[in-house]
Amino acid sequence: MIADGVEDEEKWLSAAITGLQQNAFYMHRALDSNNMKDALKYSAQMLSELRTSRLSPHKYYALYMRAFDELRKLEMFFHEETKRGCSIIELYELVQHAGNILPRLYLLCTVGCVYIKSKEAPAKDILKDLVEMCRGIQHPLRGLFLRSYLSQVSRDKLPDIGSEYEGDADSVMDAVEFVLQNFTEMNKLWVRMQYQGPAREKDRREKERGELRDLVGKNLHVLSQIEGVDLEMYKDTVLPRVLEQVVNCKDELAQYYLMDCIIQVFPDEYHLQTLDTLLGACPQLQPSVDIKSVLSSLMERLSNYAASSPEVLPDFLQVDAFSKLNSAIGKIIEAQTDMPVVAVVTLYSSLLTFTLHVHPDRLDYADQVLGSCVNKLSIIGKLTDSKATKQIVALLSAPLDKYNSVITALKLSNYPRVMEYLDNETNKIMAKIIIQSIMKNKTYISTGDKVEALFELIKGLIKDTDGAVDDEDDEEDFKEEQNAVARLIQMLHNDDPEEMFKIINIVRKHILAGGVKRLSFTVPPLVFSSLKLIRRLQNQDVDKSGDEVEGTPKKIFQLLNQLIEALSNVPAPELALRLYLQCAEAANDSDLEPVACEFFTQAYILYEEEISGSREQVTALYLIIGTLQRMHIFGVENRDTLTHKATGYSAKLLKKPDQCRAVYACSHLFWADDQDGVRDGERVLLCLKRALKIANAAQQMANATRGSGGSVMLFIEILNKYLYFFEKGNNQITVNTIQDLMELITTENQSDNAATDPAAEAFFASTLRYIQFQKQKGGAVSEKYEPVKA
Repeated sequence: MIADGVEDEEKWLSAAITGLQQNAFYMHRALDSNNMKDALKYSAQMLSELRTSRLSPHKYYALYMRAFDELRKLEMFFHEETKRGCSIIELYELVQHAGNILPRLYLLCTVGCVYIKSKEAPAKDILKDLVEMCRGIQHPLRGLFLRSYLSQVSRDKLPDIGSEYEGDADSVMDAVEFVLQNFTEMNKLWVRMQYQGPAREKDRREKERGELRDLVGKNLHVLSQIEGVDLEMYKDTVLPRVLEQVVNCKDELAQYYLMDCIIQVFPDEYHLQTLDTLLGACPQLQPSVDIKSVLSSLMERLSNYAASSPEVLPDFLQVDAFSKLNSAIGKIIEAQTDMPVVAVVTLYSSLLTFTLHVHPDRLDYADQVLGSCVNKLSIIGKLTDSKATKQIVALLSAPLDKYNSVITALKLSNYPRVMEYLDNETNKIMAKIIIQSIMKNKTYISTGDKVEALFELIKGLIKDTDGAVDDEDDEEDFKEEQNAVARLIQMLHNDDPEEMFKIINIVRKHILAGGVKRLSFTVPPLVFSSLKLIRRLQNQDVDKSGDEVEGTPKKIFQLLNQLIEALSNVPAPELALRLYLQCAEAANDSDLEPVACEFFTQAYILYEEEISGSREQVTALYLIIGTLQRMHIFGVENRDTLTHKATGYSAKLLKKPDQCRAVYACSHLFWADDQDGVRDGERVLLCLKRALKIANAAQQMANATRGSGGSVMLFIEILNKYLYFFEKGNNQITVNTIQDLMELITTENQSDNAATDPAAEAFFASTLRYIQFQKQKGGAVSEKYEPVKA
């Protein structure tokens, strides 16, 4: 049925266009022959096609535009005729003899424009006559298009200030009256459209009315363009008359559209000075009108106006715009008890944005808006509507965007209270926005109270909230969230050690209560933040020798020990071991031998009891050896104990190559260039010999299992260690030792069952070139290398 109706409408439109074009053809022929009588006859017949009631607004518009183009040509003809002596007054009377009223009025409007141009009569009188005559068409669709035509052809002929048609002192009022009267009649016709036809087609009619709204709205645009409409006239005449029509029409679509038009077309300054009148009309609108969009649009325009120039801000203070808007929004929300929560939040979000632009220095105003929002949300409870939560995020993001500092947001007492009404997911989103703001603006949080308040805001990220289901968390999202928290911890800083220690304790309290799965992300940054504080205290020790400063590092190390112990519940032994070693190095720099020894002991316990994977053991052992090598605080007993343990671990690794490399790495524990007394050449040689023995065993094992010799890579690596200590002045490393090892490598490479290893061959060749280079270098090094035959 719908398809049939569309096809019929296409046929009717086609027939109407055909009739219009035929009569237009005869009209043009009459115009060419200057036959006024026939021209009027065929133009009236042409315009009779617009009398149809069969077309939808969309199709009728297509027909109207064709007629409009022809009428413009007819207007040009009338204008030329008046130049040739034809009386415009007689022509104005003549067109009123057309048979049907609709063609008669279109022709009358066309001639009326020429009449105004001729200036033979005041423009205000002709316009008044035309707008009154158009009352003859009361069919909504035909009447709307007729009055739209009148508005379009007369807009440049209004008796405005500076216009060539300006008359006496009151002519501007006449222009305003003409436009207002045309607007009022068009709005009545537009509203009446909803009652034309059966109730079952109401939705279709509403859609068609939506397509025609611009015809009505153009009148308000014309009003805004009249130069003579100053603030006083707008306040006393234009706005009251327009609002009267808006309120009295009692139509949802018309009220919403026309209120939006008023806000969009008239100047911001006018809105500011007539705020009482505009806001007073809002409660009188139909309850179903989307008032939140209307007021949001108004506040957005006023916000942009305030941001455009600081010079206009006194005007906002003078009219007390904030109080008026706040009061109006409160009354509307109170009156409309069934207003959706998303509408309520949107209104407060727009009001807060307005407040931040107009009164950026009045945090009490911003807090007042948030408080009003909290009062409304307290009745509703936790939000479940996704659109409402999205608006809450916009509301809470506004202060961050305006002030570029979360510290300002922390001063708003109602800010965290609003966040309490967000669901768990949205709470996390808001927490990430807060952290992103801190990182983007490089905002350092410098007091314990602010850190406490901040962590309350982002608690959705640092601990499981009530009702949250861990299993549903996406692993990648969870990592991203916790990495954001880790970055945030680095932004907590205060130059005062006592305050910084307080901050560290607050963060520790929060992250330890956040569950074990977060610890591997949040503990490391807090550990390193604490180590920074310890190193700052070391630098201050030069100037300060009081007990308070000396005791503080010990307290921090106790806290660090507790933090790293918490990782055992994760479990994350490799991470904990790394952190223990970092703390041991910091204790070494602080000259706290017992503390450093305790951290090393904890690292060794972890290695023995928790780290079982072969690859993980190798990595951990290299870290232990590297850290132990840099320690200078240990006495002979502690150092021997720890070193003996490290070499023992090296010899117990599963794979022979790993054993070999770890053992020769231990040789560095007995020889350090920058430390007095740690130069035990015999034990260095003992480590290297043990490594050589393990390499031999690995070679034999390869020969037994594969039937061919293994790679000589381990021998070459040990050779390089020999050369290193040889250069450093270890007397236990002799030329003969080096020479024997080089011959062993050469023999192994040349044996029949040697495995081909290009990397080993290249490494050995590079080592030989290095020896030659050192020989040619000159000086003491050259003399040392001279006996070595390479």
